[in-house]
Amino acid sequence: MKPKVYITRRIPNEIIQKLKEMCEVRMWNEEEEPVPREVLEKEIIDSDGLFCLITESIDKELLEKANQLKVVSNMAVGYNNIDIEVAKEKGITVTNTPGVLTETTADLTFALIMATSRRLIESSDYLKKGNWKTWSPMQLTGHDIYGSTLGIIGLGRIGESVARRARGFDMNVLYYNRSRKPDAEKELGLNYTDMDTLLEESDFVCIMTPYTTETKNLISQRELSLMKKTSILINTARGGIVDEAALYEALKIGTIWAAGLDVFEQEPVSLDHPLLTLPNVVVLPHIGSASIKTRMKMAELAADNLILALQSQTPKYVVV
Repeated sequence: MKPKVYITRRIPNEIIQKLKEMCEVRMWNEEEEPVPREVLEKEIIDSDGLFCLITESIDKELLEKANQLKVVSNMAVGYNNIDIEVAKEKGITVTNTPGVLTETTADLTFALIMATSRRLIESSDYLKKGNWKTWSPMQLTGHDIYGSTLGIIGLGRIGESVARRARGFDMNVLYYNRSRKPDAEKELGLNYTDMDTLLEESDFVCIMTPYTTETKNLISQRELSLMKKTSILINTARGGIVDEAALYEALKIGTIWAAGLDVFEQEPVSLDHPLLTLPNVVVLPHIGSASIKTRMKMAELAADNLILALQSQTPKYVVV
């Protein structure tokens, strides 16, 4: 008898067919709408494997309904949507998909650096609204990237890839991490520093750290007050790392110059969120890994992790 697998969102047909070769597959057959909680609670009861996204809360209540679940395969790098401790207690393997999205997310991070510093979205809207009547010396002026200082908080794979891109712009790159990385310092010309110094000296501050209880609201009013008035905050990691109320106030009163955000504490973000009202904020709907090639790789890796776990083999990427 084939193991039963539930997929929480429609994924590419090639991946579905791959899973069907060895699994009995059930799936929430929508691409844009998340699976309703009541449906997921029903489907989890007799599933051997779960293929999910970060949009699903795989919490204690849900996992306790799972009578025969062996693996949760998260199609994401992060896994803060899953109660890891409960999964561990129940002997459920949890997997994720790091590595394959590194370069794509680094591209997006640098795109936000460019969009915020040169006011690209604001300028595009200015033109489309018919406000471009003439050229003037200081019209829609922004800040240079070339030769500026970039501060990276959390030097993992994506952080290193962002630093690699910064070399092409002759940027001075500072980083703060739980531990020093001498090899990366040597290869990329990075300078290790404490976080306060990084915040004080950087023209761009990129959040690249994982979201944990220790990093929740890591950037709040005190940290923002240390930054330059001309500095820009970029977050392509997780929304909860930044205190959004404090960020709104800092942007509104000019404590910092701008922000580029691909993530929010609550997603999808509400249209009445205060940050969406500010002209000096570029906001995106969590598209860090959203290239066709990368999303296909993520789906394939998530499927491979799932299949290996169901075959009592070790998946490529295991969280617990």
